[in-house]
Amino acid sequence: MMSEDQVLQFWDDQNIFKKSIDQRDASNSFVFYDGPPFATGLPHYGHILASTIKDVIPRFWTMKGKRVERKWGWDCHGLPIENIIEQKLGLKTRKDILNIGVDKFNEACRACVLEYAQVWKKTIRRMGRWVDMEHDYKTMDPQYMESIWSVFKALWDKGLIYEGYKAMHLCPRCETTLANFEVTQGYKDVTDISVVAKFELEDEPGTFLLSWTTTPWTLPGNSAIYLNKDVVYVKVKPTEGSESYILAKDRVGDTIKEECEIVQEYKAQELVGKRYRPLFNYFVDLDPKYYYVDLADFVTLEQGTGLVHSAIMYGEVDFDRAMQQGLKPNHTVGRDGKMLPSVKVAAGMFFKSADKKIIEDLEARGLIYRTDAYTHSYPHCWRCETPLLNYASTSWFLKVTSIKDRMIELNQKNISWVPQHFRDGRFGKWLEGARDWAISRSRFWGTPLPVWRSDDGELLCIGSVQELEALSGVHVTDLHKHKIDDIVITKDGKEFKRIPEVLDCWFESGSMPYAQLNYRFDDNHNQQALDANFPAEFIGEGQDQTRGWFYTLHVLSTALKDSVAFRNVIVNGIVLAEDGKKMSKRLKNYPEPNLVIDKYGADAMRMYLCLSPAMEAENLNFSEKGVDEVYKKVTMLAGNVLKFWELYAPSITESAPLSAPPSDNALDQWIVAKTQQLLADVDSALTNYHIPAGARPIVEFLQDLSTWYVRRSRDRVKEEGADRTTAVQTLGWVLRQYAIALAPFMPMLADGIYQRLPNNDKESVHLLDWPTSSEQGAVNKEHESIVAQMETVRRLASSAHQLRAEAGIKVRQPLQRITIKMDLDQAHQEILKDEVNIKEVTIDSKQTQEVVLDTTLTPELKEEGLVRDLVRLINAARKSMGLTIQDRVAIRLQSELPTLSLVIEHHAGTITDATLATSLSITPLQATTTTTVLKEFPIDIVLEKQ
Repeated sequence: MMSEDQVLQFWDDQNIFKKSIDQRDASNSFVFYDGPPFATGLPHYGHILASTIKDVIPRFWTMKGKRVERKWGWDCHGLPIENIIEQKLGLKTRKDILNIGVDKFNEACRACVLEYAQVWKKTIRRMGRWVDMEHDYKTMDPQYMESIWSVFKALWDKGLIYEGYKAMHLCPRCETTLANFEVTQGYKDVTDISVVAKFELEDEPGTFLLSWTTTPWTLPGNSAIYLNKDVVYVKVKPTEGSESYILAKDRVGDTIKEECEIVQEYKAQELVGKRYRPLFNYFVDLDPKYYYVDLADFVTLEQGTGLVHSAIMYGEVDFDRAMQQGLKPNHTVGRDGKMLPSVKVAAGMFFKSADKKIIEDLEARGLIYRTDAYTHSYPHCWRCETPLLNYASTSWFLKVTSIKDRMIELNQKNISWVPQHFRDGRFGKWLEGARDWAISRSRFWGTPLPVWRSDDGELLCIGSVQELEALSGVHVTDLHKHKIDDIVITKDGKEFKRIPEVLDCWFESGSMPYAQLNYRFDDNHNQQALDANFPAEFIGEGQDQTRGWFYTLHVLSTALKDSVAFRNVIVNGIVLAEDGKKMSKRLKNYPEPNLVIDKYGADAMRMYLCLSPAMEAENLNFSEKGVDEVYKKVTMLAGNVLKFWELYAPSITESAPLSAPPSDNALDQWIVAKTQQLLADVDSALTNYHIPAGARPIVEFLQDLSTWYVRRSRDRVKEEGADRTTAVQTLGWVLRQYAIALAPFMPMLADGIYQRLPNNDKESVHLLDWPTSSEQGAVNKEHESIVAQMETVRRLASSAHQLRAEAGIKVRQPLQRITIKMDLDQAHQEILKDEVNIKEVTIDSKQTQEVVLDTTLTPELKEEGLVRDLVRLINAARKSMGLTIQDRVAIRLQSELPTLSLVIEHHAGTITDATLATSLSITPLQATTTTTVLKEFPIDIVLEKQ
């Protein structure tokens, strides 16, 4: 059988992938979208997992008659690339980039984008995945970027784009905002210092409002204290000391650390309007509305004191509430994460590092009630791992909230999720909480926002290169920031200059259904191509993409087309190290993928992943032993079955017929029915995008084929005749059908089997049509009955083997009788007798046990047992000599025991027939020649090839 490398070369030489597409009618397409990866890192197990999914499904639908074009794409823009270049060039801050020049920085990004593209191509090919990497799309290509502009303009024209000032998460190292779904990717557990700060009431010196915070760095920016309108508040007076404290009644026990008494109760409304002294006097003259007590719905009693300190600029709910009240915004932290000079106590310090200084200052002034270590989940930049700031800033937004209800409706009605619970669970819940999408980034390497602004604030949105050239008179060949920022548009006597931001790279990947085709919404350029390729029938990625690519595809398709972007989606889980930890090169806690593939083959890796919980969005603790197990149970076992068939096939005409040969043999009827059942099960599973449900029968069937059909058929094929011919032809047909069923999962092994079979009407198994129901011989009640009868035989045989083991009688020792409770026809009785080495089967429906075994050993039975042992030893000697079924031998036995002579005298014909011998003789045992010992007597076996 061809090796995997030989199969891959065969595919390349014969253009099998291209033929698999070209032979299908373009009007019968199956549209597949491939989410673009970055080529700035090496492919890992997660990529191999996703690629396996993306190959199994398209291969299956191709064999179902669909034209499945598979176009590769590359993500080229965004922070992942920028961070790499910053490290290479030793750039620490945004200012450093500006100092070397945006043009130099962007060109460095361009140069490194496809750094590992060749490694990716090699790995994808080695995995046996078919995808067009020669006609790929790149998000940095001018045509792709122009389509992005077209998408943006179409949204602009629909009134879905606006510029707003909101509190969002910002990465201070990158100095740009992140979308809310990006923020969810970077949470880490950290331990910070939590503080209960004391805010003294102006009209009650010595009485302090107690407010708890885990972000002491926000205290200099405090603007208000908020209460919950439904909570009872109290003033408590410690037994010692002169101070009093106000907090929620229900939080006294968890907050106050000394003995105290409640001296007054308040309704929240009674405290509203009270002024307090600011912890820092930096902004006392900024806004007279500062430093008041008010009400807010976001105050809870789950933690803290029931009073919430609010810093306008550093929390979404804080900012929104402050804007409702008309409070004046004021930053205490810069976009670079450093405390501003106005915060004198910690000026210039990174915001997280400023906590200690601020606490020390407040403690020195007696304004800290208590501090505690507090472990909580805190957002970090998903790329550079810098702690994020919740920061009020200007950004451009896509108005997702205006289409949210429609997004939910389309998801529920028009998308099939595997696993299904993602529809209303992880994805559905995310849609329910969808907020407007901050789509602009204050960065450099990306698709520029196509918006030009005049000095008086008028805006122009540009939707194409042609439009930009017409308005500016400048010939445009590259749309990157450093190429177009200097383009000035003059219109109606005013000059318009481009705003500086670039688009979120998720906006680019979410636009791929249109941009990969260079489609433009303004003039319907490539409309026919879009109509033929939208929406996708299938996509697949990891569960993190429910808040990434899946989400952005859905947002944009809903907004632009009032449609889903994909109809079927498989969500895979995460591949972890065997110990359950994240795979780490530093810890070396996982085997290198290439080494595992070289050792066991890519097909074994693929099938291991197809059978794993990762195919059902669960985590997989990767185990090399698991790949080894698949290699032995499938790759090696399939090879052994093929070798067995090839041993006898040359002498049989039409040894691999295109249809199952008619047979009266129960074994043949059973394996044909099992094969039809296999094809039906795989067909049903993959039609419904359930890969493990299709993979499991593949493995189980091969075990049945090898350990039952082939093993039970060995005696049939040793003697020439009609039964031998039927058995060999049946097995040949089964191997052909098995190769078809195997093809989506283990494509190289499948073609390796197929290429060894005669009568091939196609160059490759992957060019065959999947058998239709009629061609399969659709599984019906008759087939089910055939399978059920054989399962009964196997169950009875298993019980009999167990009874033998309990009695200490080996299987080679014949027994006289087995009595079974249920009725069994003669053909299946013969199989049962042969399997458990029994001479008679009797049926007694009245007995209580399902199987009763007569374990009485007569001299005659013992003698037959010795014959079987002798045959086994002789055949073992044949195997060690490398003999084939065409080879005949003369057998000379040496033994001085008369028992053996009697055995040979009584059963010589049986022994010679079973060992392909022409003669059998026995002579006295020589003392120095004993090489084999039976339990009953010493014996030496000499074989002479004839």
